[in-house]
Amino acid sequence: MLSFFRKKTSDELPTGGSAPSAAKGNPSIGGTTANGEVPPRPSLQELGYRNANDLRETIYDFLRTIRDPEKPSTLEDLHVVYEEGIFVNEPTSGNVNVVRVEFNPTVPHCSLATLIGLCIRVKIERNITHSLKLDIYIKKGAHATEDEINKQINDKERIAAAMENPNLRQLVENCIKDED
Repeated sequence: MLSFFRKKTSDELPTGGSAPSAAKGNPSIGGTTANGEVPPRPSLQELGYRNANDLRETIYDFLRTIRDPEKPSTLEDLHVVYEEGIFVNEPTSGNVNVVRVEFNPTVPHCSLATLIGLCIRVKIERNITHSLKLDIYIKKGAHATEDEINKQINDKERIAAAMENPNLRQLVENCIKDED
């Protein structure tokens, strides 16, 4: 199951055309202005949250509905995600909120831990529309290959490559879809 998370080789990366550059002064792309300053970003209150705990509860509400890939239960029912495993840390120097999500696979050799981490990432990214630095980790000591999986689910290139796989994308969509 881990093989679908591989880095693209330089031959597989898109070529041609020039990517927009932060040096051109577009703060929405590179995060800096023409003079190299980071523009102020909205605070949690300006984004509609009362405080960091409100953001944490909002994220948990999204995660608790993710369905387990193998069982007819949610990640909340299986205690894979839990509110105490969501940490809202100090914003970065550019005022980007930093959220760390810790999850606990049901068994130490769970073959679907990487898929669960991917579902968590996609669910949050789709539902939290403002800038967020998101770190997703398996609870320390809860999985035999936690370091390898943590690296995979926090690598943007591997995430993008995984979501290009139609079968894997369908698995993720089935796990994260909201029930009516």
